[in-house]
Amino acid sequence: QAEVVESGGGSVQPGGSLRLSCAVSGYSINNNCLGWFRQAAGKVREAVAVIYCSRDYLYYPEYADSVKGRFTISEGNVENTVHLQMDSLKPEDTAMYYCAAVSSSGYCTLKAEFRDWGQGTQVTVSS
Repeated sequence: QAEVVESGGGSVQPGGSLRLSCAVSGYSINNNCLGWFRQAAGKVREAVAVIYCSRDYLYYPEYADSVKGRFTISEGNVENTVHLQMDSLKPEDTAMYYCAAVSSSGYCTLKAEFRDWGQGTQVTVSS
């Protein structure tokens, strides 16, 4: 049975940084997509960044326009972990952040449908 667990949320001032981590179990190391999503109060959930790990362990990230150049998604040193490094944070980045996973034999985009989701971790950007 798959499990997705996020960590690393918190409060930070505008311009600051946070690093979110996600541990995924029940998935193979390759041929999968891992992603970060967020949902602000009163808004629909949106994709922030996704990363596809191919059969030959190549990684292909994709970012929402709103976070390009500020956020970085990367696979962790521990198998089936993924991080989201968030720099130059803005108040509009405040949201509950969710990690998700799905098996995939092909490249995944921000519009991919993910199967397993974590419980979320809160990120608050405020002065």
